[in-house]
Amino acid sequence: MGRVLSILAAIMLSAAAVSAAAVDYSDPSSWAYFGIGEGKEADLFIICPTVDMGLDGEDNMDMDDEKTRASFTGALNMERGIYEDECTMYAPFYRQMTFPVFAEERSTEGPWLDIAYEDISAAFAYYMENLNDGRPIILAGFSQGAQLALMLLEEYSAVPGFLDSLIAAYCMGWRVTEDYLASNPALRMAEGECDTGVIVSFNTESPGTRDSIIVPEGVRTAGINPLSWRCDSTPAGKEECIGACFTDYSGSVVSEIPYLTGAYLDPERGTLKAVDIDPDDYTGPLFPDGVYHLYDYQFFFRNLEENVSRRTEAWLLSHE
Repeated sequence: MGRVLSILAAIMLSAAAVSAAAVDYSDPSSWAYFGIGEGKEADLFIICPTVDMGLDGEDNMDMDDEKTRASFTGALNMERGIYEDECTMYAPFYRQMTFPVFAEERSTEGPWLDIAYEDISAAFAYYMENLNDGRPIILAGFSQGAQLALMLLEEYSAVPGFLDSLIAAYCMGWRVTEDYLASNPALRMAEGECDTGVIVSFNTESPGTRDSIIVPEGVRTAGINPLSWRCDSTPAGKEECIGACFTDYSGSVVSEIPYLTGAYLDPERGTLKAVDIDPDDYTGPLFPDGVYHLYDYQFFFRNLEENVSRRTEAWLLSHE
């Protein structure tokens, strides 16, 4: 028992040391994006996915690590093309959980998550109080960014007027469980192409995959098919895949493949099954073959880009 207590004390002391350096979000240098694309009718608040591999043994990102900050901005750039035509963009640097926290499945509770969310909550509060100026909002995040975006929705769903200002929350790459929705009855999943104030989410995998870090076996996630914008298991053919875009850290499209894959929602897992993908073509060291987590938004890039435009237009028309 003494050894366990010593380990716990060490963890808490480490977390306290990181947490003591609270981030000043009134300083533009605390933001990867700070009002990029002025003059748009909507704002984007986007949360970066995991880029810190924790190679030095840390559990949360060091905000002074310039190499990691560059990767942080690069990862955001890979997604920005989905949103930037419609939105003025804001993205805070934050002390995100490192990849080993996910790999060891410690990402759903504990001081590592508390530190990451402390920053996101503080950044969003600063944004709302000082930068938003009444404009409609798209909230977005992929992977860890989606996890934290869902936590932010939980915090703000009871704030008067917030959900009415929300065009949509694009939370790809993290599970949205029945318990989460039951605990937050004001929140709704998207049910079509143009509903607003809703959560847009999906998790892509091969037809044979039954387990992943993101959606463990036995867990069901809510989702929508980004090819058809349906929430049932009706298959959508690859002709509905406008264009898969594979982007680099500058945001440039390195390659684009129209009609890459069809997809359907698994009626048991709720995950999005990509049916025309050869797992050998999309392998990597971080996830097992058939778990297409890294490609969630890339496989469906043009469909998402089009959908952001349509939901934004729908919100603006409804608030004329």
